[in-house]
Amino acid sequence: VGLRKTYPGFALSLSLAVSPGQTLALLGPSGSGKTTLLRLIAGLEAPEAGQVWLGTTDLTPLPPEARGVGFVFQDYALFPHLSVYENIAFGLREARWEAQQVRARVAELLELTHLEPHAQKRPHQLSGGERQRVALARALAPRPRVLLLDEPLGALDLKLRWELLWELRAILRQVRVPTLVVTHDHAEAFALAEQVALLREGRVVQQGTPERLY
Repeated sequence: VGLRKTYPGFALSLSLAVSPGQTLALLGPSGSGKTTLLRLIAGLEAPEAGQVWLGTTDLTPLPPEARGVGFVFQDYALFPHLSVYENIAFGLREARWEAQQVRARVAELLELTHLEPHAQKRPHQLSGGERQRVALARALAPRPRVLLLDEPLGALDLKLRWELLWELRAILRQVRVPTLVVTHDHAEAFALAEQVALLREGRVVQQGTPERLY
């Protein structure tokens, strides 16, 4: 609500709402403020004005780890020295989940993301698409209340991108966590999201269903 963040030559100023269980795509050219908005929601940057609300909770004063936000970065940011299993379990162990709960939750996510055969591999042994799914599973592991995806398919070649697009869409429809997806590809935005917000120069210039926007 009324979020504002300025840099030399750029000002983000907007209000935006995502419904429970909905995927909203942030669509716009480079430099339109999409990633900045995600970082403000995650608490990685502080706004100069406005608030970030999750239901009736004002997240603005909270540190990133207290916000209940899952973040999938553009480069996936996996731990190279940890296996797929350990990457997914990492956040749960940090949050002091019991060992049995960790095992059950990791098994559930390996199944959801079709990564069971790769559980003991390290990130460098995986394809780009597999790494993307590990990053998604890791973000979903602690049952976040909001999911943020920054160009989740940007690092993949075209054929793999379209294969993964439908897989990602199916997973998001299944978990029903309110999700913000950043992309500059309109086909990707329209396929993934139920709502699309068009950003230009730090402002929402249009928002609606993919059909309406198209």
